[in-house]
Amino acid sequence: MITGSLVALATPMHPDGEIHWEELDRLVDFHLDNGTHGIVAVGTTGEASTLDPDEHCRVIGHIIKRVNGRIAVIAGTGGNSTREAIELTAEAHKLGADACLLVVPYYNKPTQEGLYRHFRTIAEAVPVDQILYNVPGRTSCDMMNETVERLADIPNIVGIKDATGNIPRGEELIQRVDGRMVVYSGDDATAADLMLAGGKGNISVTANVAPRGMADLCEAAIAGDRDRVAAINEKLMPLHRKLFLEANPIPVKWALHRMGLISEGIRLPLTPLDPKFHSEVEEALVSAGVL
Repeated sequence: MITGSLVALATPMHPDGEIHWEELDRLVDFHLDNGTHGIVAVGTTGEASTLDPDEHCRVIGHIIKRVNGRIAVIAGTGGNSTREAIELTAEAHKLGADACLLVVPYYNKPTQEGLYRHFRTIAEAVPVDQILYNVPGRTSCDMMNETVERLADIPNIVGIKDATGNIPRGEELIQRVDGRMVVYSGDDATAADLMLAGGKGNISVTANVAPRGMADLCEAAIAGDRDRVAAINEKLMPLHRKLFLEANPIPVKWALHRMGLISEGIRLPLTPLDPKFHSEVEEALVSAGVL
């Protein structure tokens, strides 16, 4: 079982938008050195939507090779086409990913039955551990807990990233899947509460810039140490909030650049962080002790 702080890793780019492979190595090493429990490669934060399929798979393979089995690598391989998701998942499995993260299909708004068949079909096609990803704020499609409960019976669907930020709903989900599936938070601001309720980790944006703090937070929350969780989370909360002043990964890529870890590159239609937000993000970095 993969547990703990799972960083949704940003993909470094040169100012012209080309992938910066040396800086990608630097980011992976940064997480290996600072206690991150796993890396999610090419998710939303990794700009999956702006990478072409070849780049997508190259980044996954590059991270797997750099990590070399030291921590888990989860490959983002979702899509709103079931066939495309199968192809990406099969390639990630071939490259050696420990698991794949599959987002709820976006834009085409499938029914709950369509969601069930989509994920079941991918799971049956590729024998790799698979983690569902429900983020209705981005996909405009919300997978209900009842649908997740049905999918929990499929052996290689092993988890779900719940990015709704709705703790009562997350608690109900944990009860419904009853140990058949791991529930991860996908919302940094509420992650501690979900883990204290039985979640087993957090797929985190904040971990990009505060890997040690997020690793400590996840370990404490999974262990049920509420006092330690409160102390750590209070320090990190400004980051949880300020890293979403504009659409992810715009603020976190600026923060990583401000920390000297990556170049300024980001791909259209995403744009660099508006200068009016620079001081707020910088203050959050200072408050968290990472700048």
